[in-house]
Amino acid sequence: MDFNQGLNFQNGYPARRRSLVDDARFETLVVKQTKQSVLDEARLRSNDSSVDPEIEIDETQKVIENNGENDAGLTEEEVVLSNAISEGPEAEKALQRAALILRLREGMNSLSRVLKSIEKYQGSVCHLETRPNQNDTSQLDALIKVEMTRVSLLQLIRSLRQSSSLEHVTLIGEDNISAKNPWFPRHASDLDNCNHLMTKYEPDLDMNHPGFADKEYRARRKEIAEIAFAYNYGDPIPFIDYTETENKTWGSVFNTVLELMPKHACAEYCRVFKLLQEEGIFTSNKIPQLEEMSNFLRRHTGFSLRPAAGLLTARDFLASLAFRIFQSTQYVRHKNTPYHTPEPDCIHELLGHMPLLADPSFAQFSQEIGLASLGASDSEIEKLSTVYWFTVEFGLCKESGVVKAYGAGLLSAYGELLHALSDKPELRPFEPAVTAVQPYQDQEYQPIYYVAESFDDMKDKFRRWVSAMSRPFEVRFNPHTGRVEVLDSVEKLESLVHQLNTEVLHLSNAINKMKMPSYQ
Repeated sequence: MDFNQGLNFQNGYPARRRSLVDDARFETLVVKQTKQSVLDEARLRSNDSSVDPEIEIDETQKVIENNGENDAGLTEEEVVLSNAISEGPEAEKALQRAALILRLREGMNSLSRVLKSIEKYQGSVCHLETRPNQNDTSQLDALIKVEMTRVSLLQLIRSLRQSSSLEHVTLIGEDNISAKNPWFPRHASDLDNCNHLMTKYEPDLDMNHPGFADKEYRARRKEIAEIAFAYNYGDPIPFIDYTETENKTWGSVFNTVLELMPKHACAEYCRVFKLLQEEGIFTSNKIPQLEEMSNFLRRHTGFSLRPAAGLLTARDFLASLAFRIFQSTQYVRHKNTPYHTPEPDCIHELLGHMPLLADPSFAQFSQEIGLASLGASDSEIEKLSTVYWFTVEFGLCKESGVVKAYGAGLLSAYGELLHALSDKPELRPFEPAVTAVQPYQDQEYQPIYYVAESFDDMKDKFRRWVSAMSRPFEVRFNPHTGRVEVLDSVEKLESLVHQLNTEVLHLSNAINKMKMPSYQ
């Protein structure tokens, strides 16, 4: 399924209020269904003896290949390999480089058997790594890069799967997905490939949308969406000439937020909101342009904005945060519902998200969520999206013992803001492991909200939780190159240590100079 076609209610999307959490869950479901259909087809193909017509194998191997149950573990990489083999004799005999990820039950004894099997199928070993298994030190994890014909490689995999000395066998195609480096954006320019929508032109698709029956509104939404679709990295953010009606809708929400903010919003939000007013970006009579807001953020925290046509897939949206880029819509909610929108619009983005993205501590937390998402599994993307939902969108924090709001979904929707700070919902302390599996309520206000002791406490807890994720590598954002680096070699670690030592030296010098008499 092409996500650009839109994952909407016509394809089974259930939620009335669009959210990152539901989109992550729905995206995972679609991916699983698509993979399963491909794998089922491949398993049928793998039982067809015509796939391997010219390979001589012993009787035991024939039994293995004809046993459908033994092919139940077929992976996507093996699907690609099997399909390539079926293209003809030349394809069968073509040399293939690949990596094998193995769990060796009997340590080096198991490894020796694997190497003999590779030799048996006339393959060559290009690279070999082993390490003790993190959960069971009596076992070894092995990464073996091999080169052999495609047919031999597929037969090797089937043979290894029958070995009692191996816990599991995984094939990773060298030209496809790397075991250590799955594809994800490494530079902000790669975000041009990360603009898949979960919903497209929502007013055209959802009868419950406030603008469904308004042809003029639907045409306006489509016009602004097309501007975002045409955007590429490095382009200036397009100027939107907002109508009088759109500016009036903004003004209604802006004045409500202005009234409620002093009592209910956290201090960090209020501080930046005032700065935005002083610079003339926040006024009640006009919607700010994304370009001027992006320039403001860049000066304060290094964040910038990128126009989005609608609600992105969870993986694409979170990935952009790793580069300190927030993908923001430019369209405006329907005039008949100024205080509610079923999906993010520019009023929600500007009034809800932008003030805190200009706060250094909160900007760092947002970027760390993005970095944690790079290369994460589908299930982990769901958990990260849920944490994002209950923090960045609907989070509460303590301020001198008083609970305040910092979530964008609260600060841009006064109804839920007043509900969240009333005695009706249950307030729980923020713990990422618990928050990540909390069911999300999309039909009405949330019955449960999570309260952070402070932004710094929230970041510390999040970092500890993320460290236990299954991703087998660590990443960092290099602000000098603007690239995400995978820390998978001694050279990269040494470079990072050198940079850290330089920063520590500057810090030490600054402390020493502050102790001098001139500072007293």
